[in-house]
Amino acid sequence: MARKVSLAQAAKLKGFRSGLEDKVAAELIAGGHAYEYEKLKIEYVKPARKAKYTPDFKILANGIIVETKGRFLTEDRQKHLLIKSQHPAYDIRFVFSNSRTRISKASKTTYGMWCETHGFLYSDKSIPTSWLHEPPKGIQ
Repeated sequence: MARKVSLAQAAKLKGFRSGLEDKVAAELIAGGHAYEYEKLKIEYVKPARKAKYTPDFKILANGIIVETKGRFLTEDRQKHLLIKSQHPAYDIRFVFSNSRTRISKASKTTYGMWCETHGFLYSDKSIPTSWLHEPPKGIQ
């Protein structure tokens, strides 16, 4: 009997790392929006070592960088603060599975609250249509 393929497994077969990335890519295609998946490499410096960040999606029409997150770990938050301070011209935004998830069990801060505090735009589940139709600005 054939086993049912999970959303994550199906996404990985298409070259994505998660079901959310696969869903966002399908929405971009359905809307007729061109994108690059994990093509852009942004160098940034972690304290004491150089590192590279590979964003999930770069919308080609306007240069907006979209990072999809199910879990938004401390190391991810630290990395994005470093990138923002070292590359302020990049417009990096987040699509969360659930922006109301708390950053830790002991914290009242949610993923969305963290984004608002640090000046990142975010949404839940999908890229807002308004983001797709913004004019180009900053680095393309």
